[in-house]
Amino acid sequence: MRRTKIVATLGPATDGPGVLERMVRAGLDVVRVNFSHGEAADHVRRVEAVRKAARELGREVGVLADLQGPKIRTDRFEQGKVTLEEGARFVLDAAHPAHAGTRERVGLTYKELVNDVVKGNILLLDDGKIVLEVEDVAGSEIICRVITGGDLSNNKGINRLGGGLSAAAITDKDRADIKVAAAIHADYVAVSFPRNASDIHEARELLRAAGGHGAIVAKIERAESLSGLEEIIAATDVVMIARGDLGVEIGDAELPAVQKQIIHMVRNMNRVVITATQMMQSMVSNSIPTRAEVFDVANAVLDGTDAVMLSEETAMGRYPVKVIEAMDRICRGAEKQKIAIVSRHRVSSEFNHIDEAIAMASMYTANHLHVRAIAALTESGATTQWMSRISSDIPIYAMTRHERTRRKVTLYRGVYPLAYDVDTPSDADVNREVVGELLKYGTVQDGDLVIITKGDLMGTHGATNTMKIVRVTAGE
Repeated sequence: MRRTKIVATLGPATDGPGVLERMVRAGLDVVRVNFSHGEAADHVRRVEAVRKAARELGREVGVLADLQGPKIRTDRFEQGKVTLEEGARFVLDAAHPAHAGTRERVGLTYKELVNDVVKGNILLLDDGKIVLEVEDVAGSEIICRVITGGDLSNNKGINRLGGGLSAAAITDKDRADIKVAAAIHADYVAVSFPRNASDIHEARELLRAAGGHGAIVAKIERAESLSGLEEIIAATDVVMIARGDLGVEIGDAELPAVQKQIIHMVRNMNRVVITATQMMQSMVSNSIPTRAEVFDVANAVLDGTDAVMLSEETAMGRYPVKVIEAMDRICRGAEKQKIAIVSRHRVSSEFNHIDEAIAMASMYTANHLHVRAIAALTESGATTQWMSRISSDIPIYAMTRHERTRRKVTLYRGVYPLAYDVDTPSDADVNREVVGELLKYGTVQDGDLVIITKGDLMGTHGATNTMKIVRVTAGE
């Protein structure tokens, strides 16, 4: 079974008849709805459609709602786009009409940009395709010289090399979209461009106030967020390495090492990590990935990422099903390597919780006793999250009556949700029922060893305090 999870973005390309069903069959684990595009009604409709498809196929699929965040972009051009020549003067003008851009100047969606830049700053437009050097700031105008020219079209993003733009992470639009995320019972809500841990706390408070119970995802895409990375990781539930804007701000050459560092830090701090942006970009229009994309996905898997994410590839691409199938193959191939299943994670650490100690003991025992599967009877999924921080090829089954928990664990590496409700006080009966479920699922056979974890107080969050090793005896 594939351990690394696949996140795919919904969009017009996934709306066709039968497409979602084929995506789920191909191995989709979590869908992403991108609030930067479309209307709330679009997101509601797509989430309902994917959950319907998942139910019909007997699968659990999580939902990640991705907030737009601060929109630091150019306004629109009179002719739709212009061509900027190297060495030419070009003005970003906060007072310019929104739809009247020319080869000489264009308006800004974020008016405060004029207060964030000074002479000598380098501005990167359209993911770094256009490079401008600030020569002066006067009133509403940022007067620039074109360093790298090319075509510039409407509403392209603006970054400052090295980061440091002051835009707040959570906008008025995000506050409205958080209410939509709560209404669709999103399992995860992603915060775009967080500057520090306070942005994460604010998003969580807004989501809870709206009645949402999803976990928070911190998207690392600002250069300045790297200086407070440990605090952001501690504040959040999940980290997304959003390599597009992050790569623009810190430079492409720095990005591979930073990605590895973030994955290592996140796993060591017992959080979940998603690697995202342009992982299979060529498959927007091509039916097979490039060798570079194969290596990119495989390296993220070998580094220990919980999930790999598809954006435009599924939202707008020609091959939304094939790209999931390709990513599935690559992940499986990488997971065969010893580096992907051997771990010394926290071998010298102390534990702060009983269920955390049970989780670590279970994984150590499983890896050294050739156990076939681990069955964790869980309320919140916390035990399985701790287990999933240990690299292993042993499947971990999160057995729970709570649909919310089953959808939550769809993002955890190596964890698979199973619906199960304890209806007997007898430990022996519970063990037999659990083994029976695993036999029915086809993951174990007669004679296999299975580890079962549970709590004496069934139905209590954080109460896992027991690990039991049982041998499968079919027919009992």
